[in-house]
Amino acid sequence: MAQQLTVDQLRSVLSETLCPDAERRRAAENHLTQAQKVSGHPLVVLQIVASSDVADVAVRQAAAVHFKNIVKKAWSTSEDHAEISLSPADRNTIKQHLVELMCTVPPAIQMQCSTSISLIAAVDFPAQWDNLLPELVRKFSSPDPAVVNGVLLTANSIFKRFRYVQKSDALFKDILYVLEKVQAPLLTLFQTTGAAIDAYPNDPKQLEPRFRALRSMCRIFFSLNWQDLPEFFEDNMESWMKEFAKYLRYTNPVLENDADENEPTVIDSLQAAIVDNLNLYTNKDEEPFMPFLPDFTTLVWHLLMNVTSQPRHDELATTSIKFLAGLVEKLMHRKLFESEETLRNIILKIVVPNLMVREVDEERFEDDPSEFIMGDMEGGDTDSRRRCSQLLLRAMCRQFEVETTAITGEHVGGMLTEFTKDPANKWGAKDAAIHLMLGISIRAESEGKGVSIVNDKVNIMEFFSTHILPELQEPNMSVRPMLKATALKFVSTFRNQFTKEHLTSLMPLLIAHLSAPSVVVHTYAAAAIEKFLITKQEGSKTLKFGGQEIKPFLEPLFSGLFSILDHTELNENEYVMKCVMRSLSVAGGDLVQVTEIVLNKLTAALERVAKNPRNPQYNHYLFESIAVLIRYVCGKDPAYTQAFESLLFPPFQTVLQMDVFEFTPYVFQLLAQLLEYRAGDTGLGEAYTMLFPPLLTPTLWERRGNVPALTRLLEAYLHKGAKEIANHLLGMLGVFQKLVSSRANEQSAFDLLNAIISTVPPEVLQPHLKSLFQILLMRLQQASSPRYTRLVTQFFALFVGKFGPKAYLDQLGALQPGLGLMLLKQVWAPRFETTDLPIRMEAKVQVIGLTKMLCESPELLADANGAQLWSQVLKGAMKILSNPNVLLASGGADDIDFADVEIGYDATFSKLQFAVRAAHDPFPQVTDPSLTLVQSLHGLFSSKPGMFTPLIQQGLQSDPKLSANFESLFSKAGLHLV
Repeated sequence: MAQQLTVDQLRSVLSETLCPDAERRRAAENHLTQAQKVSGHPLVVLQIVASSDVADVAVRQAAAVHFKNIVKKAWSTSEDHAEISLSPADRNTIKQHLVELMCTVPPAIQMQCSTSISLIAAVDFPAQWDNLLPELVRKFSSPDPAVVNGVLLTANSIFKRFRYVQKSDALFKDILYVLEKVQAPLLTLFQTTGAAIDAYPNDPKQLEPRFRALRSMCRIFFSLNWQDLPEFFEDNMESWMKEFAKYLRYTNPVLENDADENEPTVIDSLQAAIVDNLNLYTNKDEEPFMPFLPDFTTLVWHLLMNVTSQPRHDELATTSIKFLAGLVEKLMHRKLFESEETLRNIILKIVVPNLMVREVDEERFEDDPSEFIMGDMEGGDTDSRRRCSQLLLRAMCRQFEVETTAITGEHVGGMLTEFTKDPANKWGAKDAAIHLMLGISIRAESEGKGVSIVNDKVNIMEFFSTHILPELQEPNMSVRPMLKATALKFVSTFRNQFTKEHLTSLMPLLIAHLSAPSVVVHTYAAAAIEKFLITKQEGSKTLKFGGQEIKPFLEPLFSGLFSILDHTELNENEYVMKCVMRSLSVAGGDLVQVTEIVLNKLTAALERVAKNPRNPQYNHYLFESIAVLIRYVCGKDPAYTQAFESLLFPPFQTVLQMDVFEFTPYVFQLLAQLLEYRAGDTGLGEAYTMLFPPLLTPTLWERRGNVPALTRLLEAYLHKGAKEIANHLLGMLGVFQKLVSSRANEQSAFDLLNAIISTVPPEVLQPHLKSLFQILLMRLQQASSPRYTRLVTQFFALFVGKFGPKAYLDQLGALQPGLGLMLLKQVWAPRFETTDLPIRMEAKVQVIGLTKMLCESPELLADANGAQLWSQVLKGAMKILSNPNVLLASGGADDIDFADVEIGYDATFSKLQFAVRAAHDPFPQVTDPSLTLVQSLHGLFSSKPGMFTPLIQQGLQSDPKLSANFESLFSKAGLHLV
């Protein structure tokens, strides 16, 4: 058992975690993993964080990070973290001292402590940490700006949870609690901080921390006002707006003259936060704010007139443009903007300047393509000036479409003429013209499906033919690369407006651009191809450019894509790998001839990234691409499975041996997929047989991300060769017991258990059934939940379906007489009174289990109570079958429309969509469970005529629909109720 480390020992271990030698660093990290299992360890960590005498700043910061990770993993008591000990006493001690500690440590360590407080607060605040807020508010009066900033940053982090969430009574209770403690002190602090700023006009060391404090207070204001306008803020609207207006007018050369052109000044950041708050009130149409709106509109306009093109002003520019867009699109503000002069000024002085290519954009395009793409591409994560300017144009078109289209058209015409006169030097004018067209042409679009409605006053196809197509037809990939990227973005954006013939003629041009030396250009080409391949014919589920259309282009397409992926100097490009995945998916059955080449390319890419996984999205699409090949090639002909195994097992073994934890869940899913496609007569094979025992190693199951994937793999083993691994049943049941003890893993626990019940021979299973039922009932009694009830009753149905009601009643009766019927009455049957009715395969299994309970359980008819329970069970079966969403005959993996499925990385568990399999059918011999129910009941009724009529009425009379459906089922089966 691990021993608690002393302060000196822990300091030494933490110091080793900073060592450049990988082996020493890994050994120290393992030492920490063992140490954190001991109660009291977090308090020793905090001793190091707190004391400058014990360790230097680097070790103290390492200790702060280690503490934050402990809190992040283990503070939530609803999760199972056996690898970390956090006793109630330790938790209380931490909460008593952490705020004070945060206020006394250096800034870098303070940030880690602040994050830890926020993580704890996300679980305990306010119900179990009622002194947190009073303690933070007391620090508002500290004379040290560093302390004030620390508590404000912490409060801001805590209150962020009030944003972007659905309204609820519990949420408003928490907000009200916070408002009562914070709202008045926050306004007072804002005003006193402003007074201090006025007192130090020429001292940047005094000004900068106070401006940062004002910015944090504005973000707190944003959180507290996000759901609704609180009464205090309404009553003090004038005070707040006076302060906001003051800082929107504020200038100070002391803070601005030596400003970095790439980083916003503290004034820029504060002004952007204030405009965000104004935007919040504007979007909510808050009536008390309306008297202040005209003045703020003028102030924001002046801000936009004075922002430079420097990157430091990007946030302020985009926030201010969004504020104007929010105003101009609303009918209630129409009078502010309806004059032609105002519309012309907005386009000339705001939209056009912020659409023009800047020198910094060109530098970013060449030197930092990932950052450029993130701000520019459809669905990017950041707001760019260009994107916000286009949103402003669209907002203007909603209210003033005719005028906005005409004025913008004048600018477009002038810019294109400018380009025509000097293409080599004036390409930026054409680039801006295309972005203007993107701004006025789109009425409605979605990220996944593209533009659905266009401005009918703009001829998109004529503009495409005249101005976009020539750029794509230019064979020299080094000519006007930024303009090429914009042209590619245009065709991707308007993919829905193109016919199949357009897409066919564009495809070779897009493939040609995969050879472009510019990362942005070949990325946009790959992204456009991927979008083309999920575009559907209007009003149809049929792809506009599907398998037949892509077939002639497969060779040059894969050649172009892999020429990028094979280029080791380029970063892993997630858009290119996503295009590989999509191309493979659409090609489907035509992949056999390119399988070996593509698979070799993919495994080579896997071997490269396994050494240093950096881009989770790229890695996900890489594994999805392998899953696509397995799905369509091995699914079509299982004989190919062994060839796939010989190519994939070496890199998979490398991943498992190197313990690349980011990749192990993917490898387990693909191993399961391959095993499921193995020909039925080949068994498990030597490699799979040797791999099985290590899969039961407890440490593998401690990683949350491994659990669903490993479970899937064990299921595949059981369905493919249960007899070959039956001697490992005890180990599998041990895994089940570990999983079922955790709420987070209970779904995987029952997936494994159901596979065991469905496949392991009864004589092998029999000795373990008693302890199995004991485990299930203990969890049901001690920590049940609606989900657990659903899972355990699903298991009951499967067990009864497989082994009959007698086995179910006998097993439970051995634990407690009558327990089986009691559970049927109190747990199983009531489940069908909820809205969470089973569908698809779950419904089939339930109906089969309930049918056997109804027709093969004499105990149910032994007395009046049993007869009443029989009626209740019948009602449950009919509720399942009467559910319009039951879909008994569906649920196969081949039914999935992958063009509509969101595919991508998930930090918790990244499920490979192309490795998804159809739900296993434990009763393939039953093709129609409703018919089985009716036929079985008919046989029962015939044996005792007239006995069941009152029981049927008792069960179904409360719902006429159930009675009608019951009679309909008998009629369809050609049978009569006896």
